Amino acid sequence: MAMPATQIRRGNVIVFNGEPCRVLEFRHHTPGNLRAFVQTKLRNLVSGTTFEHRFRAADTVERAFLETQELQYLYSDGTHYHFMNNETFEMLELDDEALGDAAQWLTPNMNVQAEFFEGRPIGVDLPNSLELEVVETEPAVKGDTKTALTKPAKLENGVTITVPGFVNQGDRVRVDPREAKYLERV
Repeated sequence: MAMPATQIRRGNVIVFNGEPCRVLEFRHHTPGNLRAFVQTKLRNLVSGTTFEHRFRAADTVERAFLETQELQYLYSDGTHYHFMNNETFEMLELDDEALGDAAQWLTPNMNVQAEFFEGRPIGVDLPNSLELEVVETEPAVKGDTKTALTKPAKLENGVTITVPGFVNQGDRVRVDPREAKYLERV
């Protein structure tokens, strides 16, 4: 479906040079006596590259339609990550390229939303927060709750994040996987 470039908004997925691209940023400019244009920052959903492109106000772009399916992560065999479609029970394999940074956050039996473009998977959306156990960190020191002291902590999935000084080994923490950021102790 074609739409004018002036209707591009953040979060839209458009087809650019035959590949789906998500709009990360956009600005509509109308400089003085010159023609209007839309400056965009796009991320190619197939290759993962980020680039900028300027569309003229008169240009049309094609909106990409992505199909989403709920998948359950089962296991990794070292080269591929194996998922099961929760509706059809069909097995599906994704590689590191399709998953990107999301691969490190996957835990067995986790449900994720997968995006498909023209029948092939191009990525997954993780939940907004995950509860994981801290398996390695420095011990807490008395008085750490009074200051904004932070320290590194290794989680059960192998990812290292920064946590407040009062978090101990064995504690369960809530983490935002999109930003690899500590949210709270559970």
